[in-house]
Amino acid sequence: MTVQTRDFQAKRQVRGALAYRTGAMAEEQVARQYESAGYTLCERRFRSARGEIDLIFRQGACTVFVEVKKSLSFETAALRLDRRQMDRICATACDYCESLPDGLLSEMRFDLAMVDAQGRIEVFENAFGEA
Repeated sequence: MTVQTRDFQAKRQVRGALAYRTGAMAEEQVARQYESAGYTLCERRFRSARGEIDLIFRQGACTVFVEVKKSLSFETAALRLDRRQMDRICATACDYCESLPDGLLSEMRFDLAMVDAQGRIEVFENAFGEA
């Protein structure tokens, strides 16, 4: 392995660790906002064989699945959610709902929570219903 290759790999690891930490901080900010609005946090980073969901909340009878996107602006954050990722999140939500009393008949909603470079949060409720 060359020195350049090791340098590249080290820089890549630093970028990856930074992205993970900033993503986790954005998820924490979003979780606090939902909780202050009366939602109950059920899961963070729920994983199944089909994917991952950043945050899962309950509000009354409704299960709310939240995808968090952090970027320089709300516009660029919104553009980072594509159809393939939405499909994967929906499949993962189905896996989660299997554990609920009403199963796949449970009331559910999919939100997109965007966090910009200044830490401001904008939530697009029922984001998948509009796509």
